[in-house]
Amino acid sequence: MTEPDIKKGLAGVVVDTTAISKVNPETNSLLYRGYPVQELADTQPFEAVAYLLWNGELPTGDELAAFRLEERRHRALTPEVKDAIDRLPLDAHPMDEVRTAVSVIGAVETAGIRNVLDAVGTPEVNLERSLRLFAALPAIVAYGQRRRRDLPAVEPRDDLDYAANFLWMTFGEEQDPVVVDAFNRSMTLYAEHSFNASTFTARVITSTLSDLYSAVVGAIGALKGPLHGGANEAVMHIFDEIGAADRVTEWLDTALAEKRKIMGFGHRVYKRGDSRVPTMKAALDTLVRHYDRPEVAELYERLEGEFVERKGIYPNLDYPSGPAYNLIGFDTLTFTPLFVAARITGWTAHILEQQSSNALIRPLSAYVGAEERHVEGYTPDTAAIEVQERPEEASA
Repeated sequence: MTEPDIKKGLAGVVVDTTAISKVNPETNSLLYRGYPVQELADTQPFEAVAYLLWNGELPTGDELAAFRLEERRHRALTPEVKDAIDRLPLDAHPMDEVRTAVSVIGAVETAGIRNVLDAVGTPEVNLERSLRLFAALPAIVAYGQRRRRDLPAVEPRDDLDYAANFLWMTFGEEQDPVVVDAFNRSMTLYAEHSFNASTFTARVITSTLSDLYSAVVGAIGALKGPLHGGANEAVMHIFDEIGAADRVTEWLDTALAEKRKIMGFGHRVYKRGDSRVPTMKAALDTLVRHYDRPEVAELYERLEGEFVERKGIYPNLDYPSGPAYNLIGFDTLTFTPLFVAARITGWTAHILEQQSSNALIRPLSAYVGAEERHVEGYTPDTAAIEVQERPEEASA
């Protein structure tokens, strides 16, 4: 018997086509609908990037204005969502808050729909649902952090763009344009990345003809894992553990001797370094100068330099984004929910694409358990007699 060719983790397996994003091997660039992500991060507001991912083209001025007007209508926390978050323990992980909030939004949106196929919705309905989640997530994430700090929710402002309003709701004051720009860039860089674990989870759920909200909730669960979305949290924990640049060598000696996984380095897709890092590192540098925190840059450079020299493994996006979010003022536990707020655009773009040409995703497995065996004393005739003698149990 020929042994099956197992691709652990589906490494190298192409399962479908997509028109949403790809990594161009010639330039090592991540492309959103053909545009290099660094160009989008340098030139576009995040609302325009969301529009691009959902519609295939960047918006015109009028299209962006209409998109922004609709997004701002859905920014506020609804009473149902706020109540659901308030009922959670204060020490619940913020990702559990976000997952619960999205589930509540979905339950309210699809209430009264008895036919599960009707809950799936048309492409137009699901585009509207995607925009509403995009608009609501900043309030959910911001309120989560404020709640843990024993602060009240801050109402959104319709005179601020997406990134500026997100920061306003989180911190209760307008942020310097340098900070808004750095945050906007980070959202764009995190928005989409092809068939990563959480996106593939969303597509699998969508392939069963479940609704968009269920697919997003599943994706949030996948993103919570430290091998996927939790890595930027882990990077900040490493920075806190090391403390200062002059302690990097000693810390790294110990970490490598203990065979610890150093989060923030390496990527399954990029072999010559994550193409998103230079853009995020430039944003981090502006924040270091803005907040006058040169020690952060010193630790960053020292750890990167020594790790690359010893292991030949380069940083991924989580490495510069962790300290950048910390400088802005986000709690470390809020980092992965920020990832959700960005990636909702990519997830929903893939959900829409999956629905447009659906096939149930159902891979095979190679069984390696016990060979067929039977329960001692069992015969088909005995089983039939027992059923006849206990009809009430059989019907139950």
